[in-house]
Amino acid sequence: MCVLRRVPFGGFLGPRVQGKPPATLVSCAVRRRGVNPNATRVRGRFPLQPASPADTLDYTVQFLHLGPPVTLLASFKLAKRVLLETDKRLLWTLAYNMGFKGALSVHRHKLRLKTGQVFPPFLYVSIINTCNLRCQGCWVDVSMKQETIKPEAFHKLVREAKQMGNVFFGIVGGEPFMHPHLLDMLAEHPDCYFQIFTNGHFITPERAKQMWRLGNVTPLISVEGTEIVSDERRGRGGVLSKTMQGLRNALDAGVFTGVCTSLARTNIDDLLREEWIDRLVDMGVLYTWFHVYRPMGPNPNPDLCLTPEQALRARKFVVEMRAKKPIVIIDAYHDGEGKALCPAATGISHHINPWGDIEPCPIVQFSTESIHGTTDTRPLKQKFLQSAFLADFRKLAAETTRGCIVLERPDLLKKLVDAHGAKDATARQTARAELEAMTVRTSQYNPAAEVPEKNVFYRLAKRLFFNDFGAYAGHDAQHARVSAPAVLAK
Repeated sequence: MCVLRRVPFGGFLGPRVQGKPPATLVSCAVRRRGVNPNATRVRGRFPLQPASPADTLDYTVQFLHLGPPVTLLASFKLAKRVLLETDKRLLWTLAYNMGFKGALSVHRHKLRLKTGQVFPPFLYVSIINTCNLRCQGCWVDVSMKQETIKPEAFHKLVREAKQMGNVFFGIVGGEPFMHPHLLDMLAEHPDCYFQIFTNGHFITPERAKQMWRLGNVTPLISVEGTEIVSDERRGRGGVLSKTMQGLRNALDAGVFTGVCTSLARTNIDDLLREEWIDRLVDMGVLYTWFHVYRPMGPNPNPDLCLTPEQALRARKFVVEMRAKKPIVIIDAYHDGEGKALCPAATGISHHINPWGDIEPCPIVQFSTESIHGTTDTRPLKQKFLQSAFLADFRKLAAETTRGCIVLERPDLLKKLVDAHGAKDATARQTARAELEAMTVRTSQYNPAAEVPEKNVFYRLAKRLFFNDFGAYAGHDAQHARVSAPAVLAK
């Protein structure tokens, strides 16, 4: 008879079985591979080596222990929603393009890391700078002369990225739907998957039907609060009603649709609520994304920034809702163990602006390379692999903090920009002065209050596909000296 007792494993509690395991456990794939789950991790991977029977059994039972009944019920309801309430053609496209091929792209990223090469498996592309709104603290040059990535340049970018195994592209702006060729460009690449970050105002029933026909496009529609808060945050009147109409048009067309929110002090009490999640589920929204406002650009508004207590509250809320609600909740700031990370520092994503400049992330508006071949004819692969600026950015960010180096240590980032002579990639040409004016503030890095995932499926997915990939190994002592929490505590 097997005896169960609770012991720490991989940062969370799981059962350990003492005694001979059932035959069904012995046949586990993990045992067949002989992976030692307690071995020292290298770049986020488990080295393959013979595992002891106890180790094998620990690992097996850990992942058979799927959590409390409420988590299982939520996961079952989510699976039911996905299987029964979605268009099966779109579901297959999502599963194959984003699921299977997306997983392969991350695997290739891990293999490249073994040789010290970084080509991000996820690229975010700002195809236009123009927007119909004027959001508080926006860092995009929305009021400057319109600049777009032309279809020819976009197709070349996607083709070269696909040669590296990439299939997922985040389409951002400005407002992407103001690009005159948006959906026609995406239609040229049915073997990829595109996520469009949008305010929803231009999602008409006709455009929604076109996205449904494409099948490989998901709009992520931003909702920033109540009607009054939305109008104030976004600089226009009637914003929320137009956004909700665009959301309904997408849902009515059967398109996989998400809702995102930039959490700030003005909307955290309205939208970081269980009732809001329930409303999204009732509407048919399949996923949501809570990110946080960052005071960047020519007119930053630090008063909107979350306090450290509010940021922790947001993290706890996301973890709790993932364990009890039948909706996918995305975050890009933490791994499965609750440790903070920066996607740009880990190399899993970088950004391309409307002028074609390659940037570490959307808020780091400095560049030394471009996707265009006007003066640099190297292929995209070489531009990423050979970029000293991007490599040194990742190194500095990883050594400084597990959070956002732009917020925590803008002074160090400015020194890096100056050392490489990186150009100001904005149209306004004030990014250097803006960076110099910034002061040290906290970000997602909060080593004193890490909140691991409660839902084992999220934890497993992050362990496999979204973690630090070893970028922060050996830097804990440095973080304790130079990160924002350390500096502000002095």
